[in-house]
Amino acid sequence: QVQLVESGGGLVQAGGSLRLSCAASGRTFSSYAMGWFRQAPGKAREFVAAISGSDRLTSHADSVLGRFTISRDNAKKTVYLQMNSRKPEDTAVYYCVAAREKPYLPVDRNDYQYWGQGTQVTVSS
Repeated sequence: QVQLVESGGGLVQAGGSLRLSCAASGRTFSSYAMGWFRQAPGKAREFVAAISGSDRLTSHADSVLGRFTISRDNAKKTVYLQMNSRKPEDTAVYYCVAAREKPYLPVDRNDYQYWGQGTQVTVSS
C-alpha cells in the first residue's frame, strides 16, 4: 500500500515558478513509477508527467514540455514537479500518482493504482 501527500500548491502569477512535492509512504518507493495528473474546472483529468522508479525515464505532456520537469529522490521517497513559466491555463488541481513498476512508463490514468488528495495550483494573469 502506498499513501501519497502532495504539498506546494498555491497562487502564482503568470510566468512565475512553483515546485510541487509528493511524499510517499511504503517500503518499496523505488519500485514504483510516479507521476502527476491535473484537472481544471470543467475539464477531464489529464496526464502531466511521469518518471520511472530508477528515474532513468521521464515523460512530459506536450502542453508542459520545456516548462515543467518531474524528478524524484528515492532516499526521501519524494517526487517533485518543477513548474516554470506558468500560464493561466495551468490552473488546476494537481494529483500525485503511483504505479507498480511496469515494462513501460505509464501515462494513462488507468495504469496508476494510487492517487493523492490533490493540491490546488492557481495561476493569475
